[in-house]
Amino acid sequence: MSEAYRLIGTPRFGGILVVSDHASNRVPDDIDLGIAPELLDQHIAVDIGVSAIGELMARRPGFAAFQGNVSRLVCDFNRDEHLPTVVPIASDGHAISGNALDHAGHEARLARFFRPYHAALEALLANTPQALILSLHSFTPQLASSDEPRPWHVGVLYNNDDRAAGIAIPMLAAEGLNVGDQLPYSGKLLNATMNRHAEADGRPYLGIEVRQDLITTAQGQAEWAERLARIANQVAVAIT
Repeated sequence: MSEAYRLIGTPRFGGILVVSDHASNRVPDDIDLGIAPELLDQHIAVDIGVSAIGELMARRPGFAAFQGNVSRLVCDFNRDEHLPTVVPIASDGHAISGNALDHAGHEARLARFFRPYHAALEALLANTPQALILSLHSFTPQLASSDEPRPWHVGVLYNNDDRAAGIAIPMLAAEGLNVGDQLPYSGKLLNATMNRHAEADGRPYLGIEVRQDLITTAQGQAEWAERLARIANQVAVAIT
C-alpha cells in the first residue's frame, strides 16, 4: 500500500484485476479541501461500495484488487493528466475551495498521487499480465444538479474496445437487471484509466458502474461481488 493506492491480494498471471480509481474517501491530514466533512461520505468524494466489493472479490482465486487510496476530490485518477478536473474545484454543485491551487500546488498533487498511482498500475499490468481488467465504479441514483433519475441497476462502459462489454451486457440482463449500455454516461467520454492502461495496449477490460443504493450494505456488496466475479470469469474465458 502507498499513499496513492493499495493492492489487495496477489495478482496472478492470467488472472483478473479489479481496478477502482475512486475507492477511498481519505483526505491526508495536510490537505484541507475546504468542504463540509459530511460531503466526504457522498458520491462526489468516493464511489460508494466499490472498496468492499473489490476486497471481497480479491479473496477469490485468481482475483486481486488495485484501488485508489485518496478521495477523488484530492486527486481524480480517472482523468487525463493535463485536464484541470484531475484536481476538481467543483463537483455536483459543491465548490471545493481548497483545490483552488496555483501551478506549483497542482503539480504537487500530480507528483504525489496521480503519477505514482498510474506508474504502479502500469508496472503491475506489465509484470503480471491479466486475462481481464475489471474497472469498477459506482454511480449515484440521482445527481443533485439534475432532475433526471438514473434507473439502471448497472452500467457497462467502453470506448473503442467493446469485446468484453458485448459479452457482459446480455449476461447481466439475464440476471433480471436493468443494464445501461454506455449509461449513465458514455465510456467514449469518460474512460481515462482504461484508455491508458487497457485500450492503449490491447488489454481486455470490462467497465462496470453499479448503482450505489444497491451496494451500501454488506449484503448488497456480497451479492454484487459474487455476481461480478462470476461474470468476469465467464468474460475472461470467452474473450481469450
